[in-house]
Amino acid sequence: MARILKNKNAIIIDADLESKKQMQAGSPIWSKLINEFGREILNPDTSINRRRLGNMVFGDKDKLTKLNSIVHPGVIEHVAGKIRHYKAQGRWPAIVLDAPLLYEVGAEKLVDVTWVVAVDRQTQINRLLARDKITHEQAVQRIEAQMPLEEKVARANAVINNIGSRRATRELVNDLWNQYVERG
Repeated sequence: MARILKNKNAIIIDADLESKKQMQAGSPIWSKLINEFGREILNPDTSINRRRLGNMVFGDKDKLTKLNSIVHPGVIEHVAGKIRHYKAQGRWPAIVLDAPLLYEVGAEKLVDVTWVVAVDRQTQINRLLARDKITHEQAVQRIEAQMPLEEKVARANAVINNIGSRRATRELVNDLWNQYVERG
């Protein structure tokens, strides 16, 4: 999806990538995470082992809440600064914030329009299993830690059903681009 929009000269801000950058060894967020969760979340090179940290917090609501309170405020502030920077330049037809936890962390206030990518629960699980190489139980925990998809869909300006072919998804994204960007 992001690739389609990038090919239309949109700026893509990947919230997950920005989060990883903010968690780099020695950063303030990195230090807070070590203080809260211990050095066992570190890789040998002192980077955060996100899989180990995820296994620690998913399934434990208090730990997940603590993780989110450490990571998300700084990431949102950083992303907001990037959005302001790109808007000030005014050179792009759109600035896209690719953020799976957009609503959960309150980042919807940073955007003018929201598009939600939707698939059925089994497809969601299967994609997590394939992408992250985790157990079925871990995939379910990660999904259940998010806002229910039905609620995200209800809050969105547009929904991209991503269960069909790539061509169908690309056509839908192109239609939404035309509706929200080209026609203004």
